Amino acid sequence: MISKTKRHLTLAIAAATFACTLPAAHAQTPRVIKVSHQFPAASSEDGDFRDRLVRRFATEVEKQSKGSLKFEIYPGSSLMKTNSQIGALRKNALDMSLVPLAYGGGEIPAVNLTLMPTLVSSYEQGMRWKTAPIGQELDRILADKNIKIITWVWQAGGIASTKKTVVVPDDAKGLKFRGGSKEMDQMLKGAGAAVTGMPSSEIYSAMQSGVLDAALTSSTSLISFRLQEFSKYVTTARNKSFWFMFEPLLISKGLYDSLTPEQQKIISEVGSSLEKFGVEEAKKDDQRMAEVFAKAGAKVVDMDEKAFMAWRGVAEQTAFKDFAENIKDGRALLDMALSVK
Repeated sequence: MISKTKRHLTLAIAAATFACTLPAAHAQTPRVIKVSHQFPAASSEDGDFRDRLVRRFATEVEKQSKGSLKFEIYPGSSLMKTNSQIGALRKNALDMSLVPLAYGGGEIPAVNLTLMPTLVSSYEQGMRWKTAPIGQELDRILADKNIKIITWVWQAGGIASTKKTVVVPDDAKGLKFRGGSKEMDQMLKGAGAAVTGMPSSEIYSAMQSGVLDAALTSSTSLISFRLQEFSKYVTTARNKSFWFMFEPLLISKGLYDSLTPEQQKIISEVGSSLEKFGVEEAKKDDQRMAEVFAKAGAKVVDMDEKAFMAWRGVAEQTAFKDFAENIKDGRALLDMALSVK
């Protein structure tokens, strides 16, 4: 029989051992990061690549961090409204988001540059911003607003219409049009269109009800939001497009700064590693969009260099001019962007 003294000693050792393991267990509790975006959840490899990019990012970071970082992904604006995401990142009320940066133009006017018509004309040109002075300045501007870019994503866009083909500026006259940014709307107004602002996730119901006759949005959104169901005409981004949108994966800088150096390194490296995937999938969707709309019976057309330059002329007199004159350091920012060929 165990003596009373030995029993007390055994219990004391067990209690001490349990107490010593508590801090270690607590330290291993994973950090849960919530990611919001407005796009449909992808149920297959044919699904929206932006949701797939976020899920690839989450899976790889969880793996490399050995489970110290976990992710909850909220597609389809299921966590918060689309236009609230930039503000929520700024206030540390949202951890991460893949979102059109120009949606934050009301709070950070300089980012309207990232959906400036005709400013970017290819994926390669857009990706060169990252290491150019304009990319470094964009990083600085966002850091001042508590936001950090993790993955650079650009998307070309096309024009879906229920009324007629839209290729040159004269084609836009009289149409009720969605542009996607303040500057895009300014160019469309300059071409004679009546513009209506809304997130891409609301275009479907607006076209269905007749609120919109035509809409500009990314090729991926034209597919994911099933706009072929109402569109009789579509202008693709396969050849030329005046609509290139910067749609990065972002993180609250407050959250990023609170992570360990190793976790920061993992997040940054995984984010950068997905940029090639983003470009490849965006290009695939430029072609796939044309096929989807053709199959639905829409007339499919492309934009050429001559049409692009006609839009550039309108953009320079409207969006470029307004940005240079009315945005702080607008002229300098525009010149930095124009210097990237």
